[in-house]
Amino acid sequence: MGSIELKNVRKDFGPIKVINGVDLKIEDGEFAVFVGPSGCGKSTLLRLIAGLEDLSAGQILIDGKDVSEVGPAQRGLAMVFQSYALYPHMSVRGNIAFALKMAKQPAEMIAAKVNKAAATLNLTDYLDRKPRQLSGGQRQRVAIGRAIVREPKAFLFDEPLSNLDAALRVQMRVEIGELHHQLKTTMIYVTHDQVEAMTMADKIVVLDRGSVAQVGSPLELYNKPNGLFVAKFIGSPIMNIVEGEHAARRNATSIGIRPEHLDISKTAGEWPVRVRLAEHLGSDTFVYAEGEGLGHFTVRVAGEADLRAGDNVFLTPREDRIHKFDKDGRRLE
Repeated sequence: MGSIELKNVRKDFGPIKVINGVDLKIEDGEFAVFVGPSGCGKSTLLRLIAGLEDLSAGQILIDGKDVSEVGPAQRGLAMVFQSYALYPHMSVRGNIAFALKMAKQPAEMIAAKVNKAAATLNLTDYLDRKPRQLSGGQRQRVAIGRAIVREPKAFLFDEPLSNLDAALRVQMRVEIGELHHQLKTTMIYVTHDQVEAMTMADKIVVLDRGSVAQVGSPLELYNKPNGLFVAKFIGSPIMNIVEGEHAARRNATSIGIRPEHLDISKTAGEWPVRVRLAEHLGSDTFVYAEGEGLGHFTVRVAGEADLRAGDNVFLTPREDRIHKFDKDGRRLE
């Protein structure tokens, strides 16, 4: 079991309020991702769950038990950090086994757990190597292996892929997703990268200045953001926002339209714009355009589009895919 519940959780650093009364329930076996811009409080919230920071107010429950005053070692959680924090003088085997040895578990049990974790993470051939002999992705797998052998109630990941290059990040996203499917253990994952959030999560928790802006599945947040903050944060490229008369015509203060929901034409359409740049990627073309009184647009066109900088074109939003917001940035149904 590994359900985690936060009740009116608050954290202040002196006069600075970092976490502002968060209520949240993460079900047993769920993969939850905390996402938001730098300084929104996502890592602090994770550290509060881990017990590495003291609460200013509220409660944290694990499997229904209040652990607000319980130390990190007694919470039954395992944390994987951005830095691998491996012991350089120890082998992979020694690093993975370290916590078990400190707990004085029997040698046979330690060996069995280490071998099982190594097999799960494709590290069997590297057990006798030192960390300096491994790639960044392999080192991160060792750090995850060290967490796996503890058989925690939940795994807590604090931006674990940010030190890896782009190709390795994609590979590790897949591997962590497969690991979650295999272990069926609760995982909470912190990232500033909304692509990681969209591709990995069962549940996304979007944080804004210490408060929860919205909670939902990736597609719920993508297709029905509850406000401008979530609308502009979730999605890559970000949602296009239009204000003024074009929004007022649709009984809104502002409207949003995602890049793939804009139709582009050289002959006719609702919004006349000039192409600033066209990125030809083969599978897609990203068109960056600007219209007088309209602002900047990003348009995603499937396949190859015959467009160049300086072209005058027209954009037409698909009416059923327009998101409407009021003067306070809240979603209008």
